[in-house]
Amino acid sequence: MRQTDLKIVILGALGVGKTSLLHRYIHDVFYEDYRCTLGASVQHKSVNVEGHTARLQLWDTGAQERFRSMVSVFYKGLDSCILTFDLTDRDTFVELESWRQSVLDQSRTSDAGLPFIVLGNKTDVKDRQVSREEARAWCEDRNMVYLEVSAKDGVGVQQAFATAAGQALGWHREKLLSCMTDSVKLEADGGRKKGCCA
Repeated sequence: MRQTDLKIVILGALGVGKTSLLHRYIHDVFYEDYRCTLGASVQHKSVNVEGHTARLQLWDTGAQERFRSMVSVFYKGLDSCILTFDLTDRDTFVELESWRQSVLDQSRTSDAGLPFIVLGNKTDVKDRQVSREEARAWCEDRNMVYLEVSAKDGVGVQQAFATAAGQALGWHREKLLSCMTDSVKLEADGGRKKGCCA
């Protein structure tokens, strides 16, 4: 059976642990020191999603201000977006709305149904500045899934990416169905209407 490519981008402020989360998910390792991601890097992982083989394209993006305009290029063809913040740094939580709006504005999707998942990272650190209740309420207001994880301990990481993959597959199927439906609509004169698959 042919596998489906699913594009997932992970976004968030500098130092929230995006690269650490990806390495924990893909290689099940954690390193204390990571160099800042410059622009973006892509990693792949083939997984089973709801009995379907999917190849995840996981885009790790640089959060430095000089790369912010460049990151928008990576939103094209997006199937799901992971927004990440540091539970011990409130500013990174506040910045989530800016990241979310950037995706919605520049992903070139006319539908607001693009799936997001929000990860509160660093549950292993005691000095948290954002409560689970506050983060969950913020996500519920925007119809987004919220999970807490630890890249260091590995807690919740597999579940988080499995959730993102499931959302991505659902969105991918919706886009295909919409594309197919649009391509068979007939114009009043009987000619075929050009759809997004044409």
